[in-house]
Amino acid sequence: MIERLSRGPASVHGLTEPFALSQQMISKHIAYLVRARIVIKTKRGRESVCTLRPEAIKTVSDWAFSYRRFWEESFDKLEEVVRQMKKEEVRDDK
Repeated sequence: MIERLSRGPASVHGLTEPFALSQQMISKHIAYLVRARIVIKTKRGRESVCTLRPEAIKTVSDWAFSYRRFWEESFDKLEEVVRQMKKEEVRDDK
């Protein structure tokens, strides 16, 4: 849904079409995105139109990037510990 909105505003109906979900489930998902301030939902006549807030996506991206660095460093440390354990295991077997 966010991928679709990154190309421009779309009606709620238009966002429902590519998914095998009920209108109710799509509306619930959109409500969460609106509550998270990632999407703005406005009325145009009888139609509801959703627009992505790019600055919100940037905030999420920056947050995720900081955690990505943390996890990559943690996995690097874990890899070193496992490597040391394997070396010790080989020594113990000899």
